[in-house]
Amino acid sequence: MKTSRISRVVRLLTTLQSGEDYAVSDLAKMFGTSRRTVFRDLKELQTVGVPYHYNAKNGGYAIDPEFFLPPIDLNLQEALGLLLLVHKASGQVQLPFKKSALLAALKIENNLPPKIRQYCNTTLQNISIRANPQAPSSELDKNFAELQKAIAGKMKVGMQYHSFFDGKIIDVELCPYHLMHSRRAWYVLGFSDLHKSIRTFKLNRIRELKSTGKRFIDGQRFDADDYFGRAWSMMPEGKIYNIKLRFLPRVADNVAEVQWHGTQKVTRNGDGSAIVEFRVDGLREITWWILGYGDQVEVLAPKQLRSKVLETAKNVIKINS
Repeated sequence: MKTSRISRVVRLLTTLQSGEDYAVSDLAKMFGTSRRTVFRDLKELQTVGVPYHYNAKNGGYAIDPEFFLPPIDLNLQEALGLLLLVHKASGQVQLPFKKSALLAALKIENNLPPKIRQYCNTTLQNISIRANPQAPSSELDKNFAELQKAIAGKMKVGMQYHSFFDGKIIDVELCPYHLMHSRRAWYVLGFSDLHKSIRTFKLNRIRELKSTGKRFIDGQRFDADDYFGRAWSMMPEGKIYNIKLRFLPRVADNVAEVQWHGTQKVTRNGDGSAIVEFRVDGLREITWWILGYGDQVEVLAPKQLRSKVLETAKNVIKINS
C-alpha cells in the first residue's frame, strides 16, 4: 500500500471508529477524494481484516470502537521506527502474515496521540525504500505456519517439492530445523530422509505440505551459521579458497563500503583501485557475484576461480555473438 494511501486509510479508520455512521459521499467530501476512492479504501480495510459494517437504515459505515487496542505509550521515534518497518521495509522481504502485520500497524497507528500520528503520516510520505525482486509464493503464510509449528513440536513433515536440480517433483520426508530468509526468498533447513543429509528447500517450490504425525529427536543443536560456515551465501562445497580480487577505481569505493563476507579484508591502492580478499567455502556462488562487476574486476587468486570466471565469460560471449 502506498504511503499516501496508508495515511488516508488511517484517517478513515479513525473516522469510522468514532461511533457514528458515515455515508460514502460524506467521507469523500471529508477527505477530498472521489466516492470510488472511498470504496477502494474500504476494500483495503476489508482485505486486512478490519470489521467495519454498513447500516442500511441510514446508509452509513462504522467500525466497532472496541475492535482496536487501547492507547499505546510510544514516543515519536518508537512510533516512526515501527511504522517505517511495517509500511516501508516490509517491501524488502516477503513477510509471512503480511496482512496481519499491516493490520497490527494500523491498530497502533490509529491509537497514537494525534500529534505523533500526524507527524508519522507526514514523514512516511517523504521516505521510500526500493523493493528488491522477491520470489513470489501464494502459499507462503500457510507453509510458513505449518513449518513453524512442526519445528516447535519436532514433527516430521511430508512434502512434494519442485526440485530444479532433479528437474521434477520429488517426495521428501523432512525433519525441519530452521526457517530463514536469504537471497529474496524463504527457505526451510532440515534433515531430508530422501537425501540422508541436511538440505535447504525453498518455500515457494513446495507444492504440497502436511504433517506426518511422526516426531524426531535431533536438530535441537542445529545452528544455521555453523551449517553455512564460510559459504559465500548458501551453498558450502566443502573446500576453503583464499580469494583475492582487484576492483578498478570506478567500482572500488562501492565494493569496499559493503561487508560482503565475514572474512573480508580490503586494501586500498594509490591508483584508486582496491584489493579485496576473502576466505570462502566453494567457488560457484562467488563466481556469479564477480561476473556482476564485468570488466571492473580482476581475479588474482586462486587460479581455479580465474579459470571459472574466464570460462563463464567466454560462454556469455558465445551465446550473445
